[in-house]
Amino acid sequence: MPKTMRTMRLLAGWLTVALFLLFGSSWVGNIGSPWAALALFAWLFLVIVWVAFGVVHEAEELAHMLGEPLGTLVLTLSIVIIEVVLISAVMLGSSGSSTLARDTMYAVLMIVLNGVVGLSLLLGGFRHYEQTYNLKGASAYLSVIIPLTIIALVLPNFTTSTPDGSLARPQSLAFSLLTIALYGVFLWLQTGRHRGYFVTADKPIDTEHDTQRPAATTTDTKSLSLHFGLLLLNILPIIILSKSLAKILDYGIDVAGAPKALGGIIIAILVFAPEGISALIAARADRLTRAINLCLGSVASTLGLTVPAVLAISLYTGQSVLLGVPPSSIVMLMATLILSAMTFSNARTTMLEGAVHLSLFAVFVVLVFSP
Repeated sequence: MPKTMRTMRLLAGWLTVALFLLFGSSWVGNIGSPWAALALFAWLFLVIVWVAFGVVHEAEELAHMLGEPLGTLVLTLSIVIIEVVLISAVMLGSSGSSTLARDTMYAVLMIVLNGVVGLSLLLGGFRHYEQTYNLKGASAYLSVIIPLTIIALVLPNFTTSTPDGSLARPQSLAFSLLTIALYGVFLWLQTGRHRGYFVTADKPIDTEHDTQRPAATTTDTKSLSLHFGLLLLNILPIIILSKSLAKILDYGIDVAGAPKALGGIIIAILVFAPEGISALIAARADRLTRAINLCLGSVASTLGLTVPAVLAISLYTGQSVLLGVPPSSIVMLMATLILSAMTFSNARTTMLEGAVHLSLFAVFVVLVFSP
């Protein structure tokens, strides 16, 4: 990326931060009309997306230096941190956001597992007929995604301690610890003894004599430090601007009378657009393992980090958080998880799998506006 573009992106992000720190309270606190809210939302949305592409670029640079799967892990964790911050900002800034975390996690699963995965398989299959990937890595992701999805989004509807799809305090503590522990074990295995599961299947890694990771040198260390610093400089504006965006989004949904679930969908699209584009580019270039790592890794990270974060906020503030999804969404989740398990049970994919995933994504969009 040219240094000029990088500089312009950082300048736009930090200039917007400065303006909102100086005038944001009056702008957001005294929105005179829906058009003013729309203009402010469009401004923040475009700036955050542009800066998020900077996050992706720096994470891609780190991926090249660190090798797989550490590179993809840096990208997915960076994106999910942004998501957690946005959700937290809305929860702490509004009293009507008890379903936002649920709606966002559900939207992430539908958008990524059906929308992005479906489009990736469709584009890749159209260009390359059949594509191969590392089956062990996809199976490992799904073995974590399936129980975390059931625990976070389905089980709360069937517990008897609370009547409304929320969790009692002991359940919140236990499920948070369980989620963190499971995700932590997965990260340990992903970056350690089973790192070979998450690289291209025809290039296995010898964990004792690793030849795929570049040797550490003084130059590499300086470059790593530089790109980590730039990664933080791109993430911080998004974190700072998230509170203003959350207030405007909440106001806009109330004024427009739009479905409450739309807030979670907008946040999911906002956060995962750059990562989704990266996955599509990788699939089109016949790097399906990379695309799957991005897609399934983002879902696993979302569940592994968002659930403990929102439950911690709920316990700290006393604010109720509804996690259980409605019955129609449970059906969609079950269909998506079963379809994903079938899609990634074979080491080869075609356009057919992509078309089926996209059909489920179309059903999800219809149900948002016509429950």
